[in-house]
Amino acid sequence: MEIERINENTVKFYISYMDIEDRGFDREDVWYNREKSEQLFWEMMDEVNEQEEFTVDGPLWIQVQAMDKGLEIIVTKAQLSKDGHKLELPTDEGKLLDLPIDDKMESLLDKGHFLNGEQTDTEDQDEENEDDQEEFSIVLKFTDIENVIQLGHSIRDSFVFHDELYHYDQAYYLFIQFKDDLLDDDEQEDVISHMLEYSEESSMTIHRLSEYGNQIYEQSALEQIKTHFPNL
Repeated sequence: MEIERINENTVKFYISYMDIEDRGFDREDVWYNREKSEQLFWEMMDEVNEQEEFTVDGPLWIQVQAMDKGLEIIVTKAQLSKDGHKLELPTDEGKLLDLPIDDKMESLLDKGHFLNGEQTDTEDQDEENEDDQEEFSIVLKFTDIENVIQLGHSIRDSFVFHDELYHYDQAYYLFIQFKDDLLDDDEQEDVISHMLEYSEESSMTIHRLSEYGNQIYEQSALEQIKTHFPNL
């Protein structure tokens, strides 16, 4: 996926249909399945936020252009006017462009082309962000099961994190989520650095793995690997 930061409030990214399929979706999902399309969108926004620090803290104005080999998507942070009758979009000149919410706009709202982060949604998002901060997680990719086995025998104190192992698209993925207050940030980084000696960090999400991957171990994956497979 190609990402371009336009300004403080706008980001543009391009995703090919091949990349969409690699993520476990197809064109029918994008255009006709609202749940799937929203799942794909938020997965892409996670990558955008990770690369460009484009955090979502309110409503978004989304423009999607279908191209021959993929989709070009422009996302702009917006806000609703105090009376709730206008959508205010920031311009490059620092001004606000008012768009009246008429019947056509309400139709777009219903179809999910405009994602409205009302106060209750924002509060939920803040709670999720707090949870993410408390429990750091990462997905690691292994091209060979032998590397997973070697990591399992090399790691110590695996009780400090929750780990699940998946097989998806000819690769192995290890989901790691550290438990609260057992390690500080530096200690977590040390553990991750050790794991990256046997793997690479992946942009794959646990949601995609859960839905499309083949789960091998639901918990204590590295401990079970160490128990069932001798050190190579």
